[in-house]
Amino acid sequence: MNALRTIHDVPLFFCAAEGEPIGSERDALDVIGEASYQGARWAVVPAERLDETFFRLSTRVAGDIVQKFANYRLGLVVVGDISPHTADSSALRDFVRECNRGRQTWFVADADELDERLKG
Repeated sequence: MNALRTIHDVPLFFCAAEGEPIGSERDALDVIGEASYQGARWAVVPAERLDETFFRLSTRVAGDIVQKFANYRLGLVVVGDISPHTADSSALRDFVRECNRGRQTWFVADADELDERLKG
């Protein structure tokens, strides 16, 4: 079930692990709309909710979704193990590394890593 939680004074919208895959700008807008309505500053999406095309950068799905979140000034956190995807793609590894340097999109392994990122 989707839920709004505040961690370190930051309102976060947590997407449920179960549900339709997020694989298009329209899907991203659904998440953005619900998160914004609830007053979140970040949307936290389990990696398993992302469509497989998200992890193939040649499809442009990841770029389109990340850009949609940026346009609406809502942060995106992908939580979970994406190592099978990054092991197969140096471009995806670079994308994740660059995202994690910024303040718009983060890829974190688990809730503890998210907590650490929000502290700093």
